[in-house]
Amino acid sequence: MFSQGVSTIKTGWLLLRAIAVISSSIATIVSTMLPLYLYFTVPNSQLMMTFTLLVVGAFIIHGVLTHLLNDYIDDQSGTDAHSPGILSGGSRVIQTGLITSSTMWMLGKGLIVLLVITTIAFVIFEFYILAILLIVGMWGAISYSLPPLRLSYRPFVGEWVSTFPSVLFLGLAGAWLTLGTTPEWAVQNATINALFCIAWVMVHHIPDREADEQAQPVKETSVVWAANKFGVGFSRLPAILYFAMTGLCAFWLGMDRMWAAVGVLVIVTIIIRLIVKMDVNDHQQVSNYEKIMLILAMINAVWIGIFI
Repeated sequence: MFSQGVSTIKTGWLLLRAIAVISSSIATIVSTMLPLYLYFTVPNSQLMMTFTLLVVGAFIIHGVLTHLLNDYIDDQSGTDAHSPGILSGGSRVIQTGLITSSTMWMLGKGLIVLLVITTIAFVIFEFYILAILLIVGMWGAISYSLPPLRLSYRPFVGEWVSTFPSVLFLGLAGAWLTLGTTPEWAVQNATINALFCIAWVMVHHIPDREADEQAQPVKETSVVWAANKFGVGFSRLPAILYFAMTGLCAFWLGMDRMWAAVGVLVIVTIIIRLIVKMDVNDHQQVSNYEKIMLILAMINAVWIGIFI
């Protein structure tokens, strides 16, 4: 009984991939909630309740549901079986025998049903913003992985149609729930964090490009597309493109948020330099640089949250 409990906890922890969720989803929440704490007269109890609600929701949607569905589908297609599996290649809980593929799928379907029921309850009790946030989050997880859409298997579509809106709305949520509106600084922060997220995901896909090409059907991520179109060295191109777009947002911040703009430019410049110099064939080096980017993602989110 004890060993089974330990195994269940271990499986859940690996599946959650908490570091990735914290550095992307939770950092995005903090980026919007921090200004509300620093510059607005909102009761701390209300802020804490909203923050806790969003964190729990982020872990359920981005940590559990997304990874349940993604791990299941990538196991079915075979890409995770060929992945180097350092930071990429899923949680590895299926490959290591901690959970079966059929159990993963059963849990995923069960969670979808539970979230749909919760969404309906939110609508009935007129919690419309929460209902919208749940719908967008579920859309991101389901459309990214599950057939017939399976947008993660299509270049550029998965990150823009699934991942970007999911992270964007999570970034808007704190201000939207607290103030009933989304001020420009909240839209700016949410956009920057969402762009940062899809840019990081492009780096995350680099070590998996060969495994993705062996999948059935082929998992043609933007990284795989760029490598096949222009050569292996250009597998870094989507990440550079998205980080450049993140940097361009500094001009949107303008002089009104000069220190925030400077911080974004500095961080993006450091990251692009890392991407340009990294060896895309050295999976360990790519993963090490990815860890640095996760740290910089959190710093960037807090920085633009302070300077609004």
